[in-house]
Amino acid sequence: MTEGRPRAVLIAGPTASGKSALAMAVAERIGGAVVNADSMQVYRELSIVTARPTPADEARVPHRLYGHVAAAAGYSVAQWRADMAGTLAELEAGGRPAVVVGGTGLYFRCLTEGLSAVPEIPQEVRTHWRQRGLNEPAAALHAELARRDPDGAARLRPGDAQRILRALEVIDATGRSLAAWQAAPGLPPLLEGPGIERIVLAIDRAELHRRIDRRFEAMVAAGALDEAAALDALGLDPDLPAMRAIGVKPLIAAVRGEIGLDEAIRCGQAESRQYAKRQETWFRNQMADWPRRAASAAA
Repeated sequence: MTEGRPRAVLIAGPTASGKSALAMAVAERIGGAVVNADSMQVYRELSIVTARPTPADEARVPHRLYGHVAAAAGYSVAQWRADMAGTLAELEAGGRPAVVVGGTGLYFRCLTEGLSAVPEIPQEVRTHWRQRGLNEPAAALHAELARRDPDGAARLRPGDAQRILRALEVIDATGRSLAAWQAAPGLPPLLEGPGIERIVLAIDRAELHRRIDRRFEAMVAAGALDEAAALDALGLDPDLPAMRAIGVKPLIAAVRGEIGLDEAIRCGQAESRQYAKRQETWFRNQMADWPRRAASAAA
């Protein structure tokens, strides 16, 4: 890190890489506050399953934007940006640097590069297209996009279902193509200029998998099954973001007696490893200019 106290420190890394422990250590050293950049740790009902900071962690250093959103609500990157803007203003007024930590690449891109002008998509539109994505092949959806937005379809592979569905939901909800929205002036970055330290934690793949497996087992021992049961009892729409958190689906299946606990643990560990791979791909492709730092062997 540069000499003197930075304005902010940004720490990204895959799940279970030790970034939260590093963030707390940095916050203690510079008199800062840890600010969440993980899209699942915002949900109030998901403490154990998302490895949210413990009460002891929160007593050690100030934490912001953790557990402040109900699982029944959707929560977008635009909403996170608005909450982050208020948090940064509060910390700056108090003379505290922000130590922003998480694994959600879109949050970091929004923070440092700004946010496109695409409006919020109504939940019913999202649900409609997710359901069609489950029932129809990607090629058929691509053909529909080609009829409604030929230029957008030409930029996407016929098998790229996720991006095809995103383009369809945007044009369905707004009447404008995703490309047209992305070309419009958007919201500026919240952190730019000097005094911003950036770190991506790098870790050996086998070691990361070992940590992931061990942590999921520890979550279950700490009460993740009860947490999943309480979430299931709320009767929420399964398409809500909180219901798609890593490990939630297999744990709820175990609660309902549909699978055994051992299978639920294996599924949760596998989901976590797959998620970590997606995170590392994002960091490699979208944050290539961020300095890498080896994860602590003791994490």
